[in-house]
Amino acid sequence: MRTKIKAILLNEQTDYEVTIKGWVRSFRNNQFIALNDGSTINNLQVVIDFENTGEAIIKSITTGAAIQVDGMVIASQGKGQRVEVKASQLTILGDCNAEEFPLQLKNKPSLEYLREIAHLRFRTNTFSAIFRLRHSLAFAIHKFFNEKGFVYLHTPIVTASDAEGAGEMFKVTTLPFENTPRNEDGSVDFKEDFFGRATNLTVSGQLEAELGAMALGEVYTFGPTFRAENSNTARHLAEFWMIEPEVAFNDLKDNMDLAEAFIQYVIRYALDNNRDDLEFLAQRLIEEEKSKPQAERSEMGLIEKLEFVLNNQFERITYTEAIEILLQSKPYKKKQFQYELQWGTDLQSEHERYLVEKHFKKPVIVTDYPKDIKSFYMRQNDDRKTVAAMDILAPGIGEIVGGSQREERLDMLTKRMEEMHIPKEEMYWYIDSRKFGTAPHAGFGLGFERLVLFVTGMGNIRDVIPFPRTPKNAEF
Repeated sequence: MRTKIKAILLNEQTDYEVTIKGWVRSFRNNQFIALNDGSTINNLQVVIDFENTGEAIIKSITTGAAIQVDGMVIASQGKGQRVEVKASQLTILGDCNAEEFPLQLKNKPSLEYLREIAHLRFRTNTFSAIFRLRHSLAFAIHKFFNEKGFVYLHTPIVTASDAEGAGEMFKVTTLPFENTPRNEDGSVDFKEDFFGRATNLTVSGQLEAELGAMALGEVYTFGPTFRAENSNTARHLAEFWMIEPEVAFNDLKDNMDLAEAFIQYVIRYALDNNRDDLEFLAQRLIEEEKSKPQAERSEMGLIEKLEFVLNNQFERITYTEAIEILLQSKPYKKKQFQYELQWGTDLQSEHERYLVEKHFKKPVIVTDYPKDIKSFYMRQNDDRKTVAAMDILAPGIGEIVGGSQREERLDMLTKRMEEMHIPKEEMYWYIDSRKFGTAPHAGFGLGFERLVLFVTGMGNIRDVIPFPRTPKNAEF
């Protein structure tokens, strides 16, 4: 039976036999192997008897090689580790050509280079830490909603609706490109397609989740979503994961309370269960920021930032108040903002980050946005100019959560759909939810990768998903 390295390092005992398997991180003095099996950021030192180990095996103990070690866990005589394994037998499970292996200790590959070899980057300390944290955050999300009695709903990945009305969707078809069937007017004849109609990859599971909430009370989705947006930025992906709770009988305040509790819960789980990984990433961030000008460096360390989010209530302001703050700010008066700023325009990342990082210096929830810049399903306020929407803004990222109280009034919803040219005939099922037993309800969406970005302190969203999908890139 294989024993994981994490279990050995956590065990207070010594002088017991183990079998361990892992990958060589380093081999020095023909005697000391740093072995890692992915269960922890920490390596386990293996000590071999050089004189009684075959020359062929010694030559095969290279960085990246997979090995099995049978031996005894003993108290370490050297510095840097409490225990080590004295090997009685060593087996090479998989060779690794030292001259060809691109992840050598002597070279510190850049993040840009590691994106090109994403199939190997899991083997670095940085990415093993990131993806253990990604796992913990995903587990904590399910744990949070399960403890609150939510039902996990699987919404369609292939859909005929455009939940956001954005139109930036990936089409799904089995029709041949070279001989596409056409109608008399030249348009594509989708009756010949697999589903008999035009379909696309989902941009959101929200609308379907609303249907579930109208019967099950509290539901959430957690699945892949897709945007065919030609954005080559450090904040955008074409394929990403979304968490979308929908709760019957909740209003905007309830929605904000749920989102704030949710974010704090999953961050707490990561701090409690991935401390070693977070400490490693915190140190990595310190080293990375040494090359930046002082003004661009983070005011808080990574762990300090996460604990600050846990220990402080989020600031809550209206969109109108946010605009007033920004118009009175130094960057606006000195014309340092790149994007236009007036009531009625959407807040850009630079505006959001000013509010969070410079003005309030903590997460901010902005509510009551102009209806003209928000989606058709958001509940109109009594002023008929704004909607009961909310965005949560986080340090270093900007928007991390977007949500609203949904428009439950049939007449208001259908009127808004007409104004925004949303086809009512195709959306009959959504309208039915307002015809039969409608109720106030609210929900939000959180891009999972943005949450992972925030918790890990990484600067590029392509570094927190195993195989990023971006414009002109679909490797692996």
